[in-house]
Amino acid sequence: MCAAWVGKELLLPSPWAAFHTLLTLVGTEEFWRSVLLSLGRISLGFLLGAGLGTLLGILTAASRWGELLLSPALRAVRTVPVVSFILLLYFWLPTGRVPVAVAALMGLPVVWRAARQGLAAADPLLLELAGAYRLSPCRRVTHIYLPAALPALAAGWETALGLSWKAGVAAEVLCQPKWAVGTGLQISKAYLDVPGLFAWTTVTILLSLFTERVLRLALQPWRGGGAK
Repeated sequence: MCAAWVGKELLLPSPWAAFHTLLTLVGTEEFWRSVLLSLGRISLGFLLGAGLGTLLGILTAASRWGELLLSPALRAVRTVPVVSFILLLYFWLPTGRVPVAVAALMGLPVVWRAARQGLAAADPLLLELAGAYRLSPCRRVTHIYLPAALPALAAGWETALGLSWKAGVAAEVLCQPKWAVGTGLQISKAYLDVPGLFAWTTVTILLSLFTERVLRLALQPWRGGGAK
């Protein structure tokens, strides 16, 4: 309806035009190669950022010196515009690795903060009881800290995944690896192919929703364990 009211495909194409373009893309080998490589890059970046963010969250929660040394840098990463990281990393890394690094950097501070908050939520009465019964550090982690931290960590990982997709595709748009969803967006923009822009944007949304669904399924047992 909006497309018919505007009446100019250059400004707002009809749903059929965007869908037809998407069907045309799906039938090409280049499309699937771009989709798989973008999925691999951004998933790898997310996993790196989530893993490192979790470890740094544990370190800063357990060590006062770790908090003093690392917290300012991680807060700075959270506030620096993503385009600044993309442009800097473009000079330092091969083109295909920039989206991986940017996706990791965008997810890292989110997971770090979630890990710190989750560990801080451990029940002090349970910790006092663990000290009275002289539980080992491993038992304290598995029986007290992990159940308290998992719900916050799961939410942090989901948020980080969405940010990784946004930042990773933005990095692909600017750096233009040979095969990438972001490169398809940039090519469509250069040729004023607005249906193509909508088609590639739809692909990005579907990939993001797919990976979020996979992550939620993977975290479902942890959520249940943390809630008990």
